[in-house]
Amino acid sequence: MVAIDINCDMGESFGNYTMGRDEEVMPYITSANVAGGFHAGDPHVMRETITLAEEHDVGVGIHPGLPDMMGFGRRQMDATPQEVRDYVVYQLGALIGFAEWAGVEVQHVKPHGAMYSMLSGSDDHARAVMDAILEVDPELVYLATDLNIYEIAEEYDELDAVFEGYVDLDYRSDHTLIVEKEVSEVDPGLAADRAVSIATRGEVEAADGTMIDIPADSLCIHGDNPNSVEVLETIHERFEEEGIELKRLDEL
Repeated sequence: MVAIDINCDMGESFGNYTMGRDEEVMPYITSANVAGGFHAGDPHVMRETITLAEEHDVGVGIHPGLPDMMGFGRRQMDATPQEVRDYVVYQLGALIGFAEWAGVEVQHVKPHGAMYSMLSGSDDHARAVMDAILEVDPELVYLATDLNIYEIAEEYDELDAVFEGYVDLDYRSDHTLIVEKEVSEVDPGLAADRAVSIATRGEVEAADGTMIDIPADSLCIHGDNPNSVEVLETIHERFEEEGIELKRLDEL
């Protein structure tokens, strides 16, 4: 039977500001990428998110970002590989602390926004983060969006890397994602078609109509989309029809 993970960025609220639809989305996913307090989130939100994930048997991982709360971690910064490594270790340590308190094991690491762009453009930065993960916990799964980063991760025999695909964003033919400035509703049927295509054939149709390879074992859904719950419900229905099983990253 084909099995795949569905992950979503979570815990990105801060103080009185609410981001995403965590409580509504959590029942439909298998892995949660929890913000570490640098680009979003705070200690209380982190604790609440881990507790919510535990209630729904959802695996938790750190979603580390650059220290840029105002820019939501999407603005470029000048940081050395060592500095980025320290950012990841710091945020991972915070999540591990809360996870131990809740009796939950941290399963993965997925860098956020501009940090991911930095790793994609610099092998030295990418390796610094991977080395940090192995030093903290070699059992952690590295969740990679970029093929270049994924290929670097595969060079590490001791690092378990999983490639992820997107179904609520369009791809260009060069495998890069088309990210619009404004979040808008997604066609649930189209998202479900993409999910089935990636899960069963490892490919998806790009915006120009060409088919591109997306060898993903995890699918990312954006919980801040206005109709994200409807999208997830449709994906679940299609997976049931196609006999596709949902599994957490640490179960794949």
